[in-house]
Amino acid sequence: MTWQGTGALTVLEAVQEMIPTLRGSGVETEKRRRLLDDNIEALEKAGVFRTAVPERFGGLDLSVHAQADILAEIARGCASTGWVSMVWISTAWIASLYPDLAQEEVFAGGSVRISGGFTPSGTLVPVDGGYLLNGSWRFNTGVRGAHWNIHAAIVTRADGSHEELFALVPTSDITVADDWDVFGAAGTDSATSTAKDVFVPAHRVVDASVYDASTGDRWNADEKGRNYNLLSYVLATCAPVYLGIARGALELFIDRLPGKAITYTSWTEQREHPHTQIQVAHAANQIAACGALSQEWLKVIQGRADRGEKMSVAEKAAVRGQVGYLVRSTKEAVETLYNISSASTILRSNHFQRSFRDISALSLHGLLTATSSLEAHGRVLLGLDPGTDYL
Repeated sequence: MTWQGTGALTVLEAVQEMIPTLRGSGVETEKRRRLLDDNIEALEKAGVFRTAVPERFGGLDLSVHAQADILAEIARGCASTGWVSMVWISTAWIASLYPDLAQEEVFAGGSVRISGGFTPSGTLVPVDGGYLLNGSWRFNTGVRGAHWNIHAAIVTRADGSHEELFALVPTSDITVADDWDVFGAAGTDSATSTAKDVFVPAHRVVDASVYDASTGDRWNADEKGRNYNLLSYVLATCAPVYLGIARGALELFIDRLPGKAITYTSWTEQREHPHTQIQVAHAANQIAACGALSQEWLKVIQGRADRGEKMSVAEKAAVRGQVGYLVRSTKEAVETLYNISSASTILRSNHFQRSFRDISALSLHGLLTATSSLEAHGRVLLGLDPGTDYL
C-alpha cells in the first residue's frame, strides 16, 4: 500500500523540519500547559489541520496511513503537540460523518481544529429545531485551542428510554476550566469543558451510528475510501503518537552518549559497555517491531475502506489488541533507556525525561491500556465474543 502524494509529502517534510523547534519549546509548553501559539501556527502553515478535511472543502483528505506518519513525526518532536494534533485531526474526520449542512459550517475554512469529550457526562434536551446541551467533560484535550468541540451526551426520549448522542458546537459557546496540572503530557491542556444551556441545531447532532462510518453513504465513499470503522481509525491515529515518542526518546538517548562516562566506575564511555549496547539494541528493536506491526493494521483499515467493505470483528479486535500491545511495548522501550540513564536525566532541561513522563502518562488512557485491549483481542482469538462494544 502506498499513501504518498504531493500534499502528504509536503506536510510530512514541513513537520520534520519543525522537530527541533517542537523539542526545544517543550519546557515552555509544559509551563504553559498548552501548545505554544507559534507552534500551532507553524503546524497550521504546514497543512497539518487540513489532513482529515474533505477535499471538497479545500482539505487534503489524506489516508489514515498518511495521517499516522505525520502524527508520529510530530510526536517525535513533542509528545504533547503530537497528542493534541492527533485529537484535532481525528475529531475533524469524525465531523466528516455529520450531515452536509454541519460539514459546510465546520469545514468552511478548509483547515480546522476540533476537540471532543466522548464520555457521555452531559445531557441533551429536545427543543424546537434542535437540543439544549448541558454538562461538563473532563480531559477534553486541546479544547481551548480548538474551533469546535464534540460533546457526548444523553437524551431522554418520550418513552423514558435513553440514547447517547454527539453534539458538535463552536468552542466559543462553552467555557473551559483552568484545571489541567499533571506530571506527564502536561502541554495537552486536557481541561474540563462546560456547556450551559447551549443550543445545538439538529443537523449538528448525530447518534451512535457514527461509530460505523463504513456505511458507504458518505459523499466521497467510492472516490477516496475514507469510510473507516471509527474506533479502528481512532486507535490507528493514537498509536503513532506513542511510536513517535519512543523514536524520539531513542534518538535523544543516543545523542547524549558520546563522551559520557558511567559514574563511580572505570568506564569512561558508557556506549562501550556491553550492557548499554544490549539494552539500546533491545529498545531499538522493540520500537522497530511496533512500527512494523502498525503497518499491518493500517493496511487492513485502508484496504477495507478502499474496497467499500466493513471490517470483521476479528480484524477490529486485532487492531484494538495490537495497538494496546504497541502502547505497552513503546513505554517499556523508553523505560529500558531511562533505567540505564545517568542522574542528570531528571533535569527538566533534558528532553529525554519529558519523553519518559509523557509516554508513562499517556499509557494510562482507558481505551489504550494493554490489559483491556489484549483481553478483547484474546477473547476473539479464542472464539469468544470480544466482551466490549469498543471495537
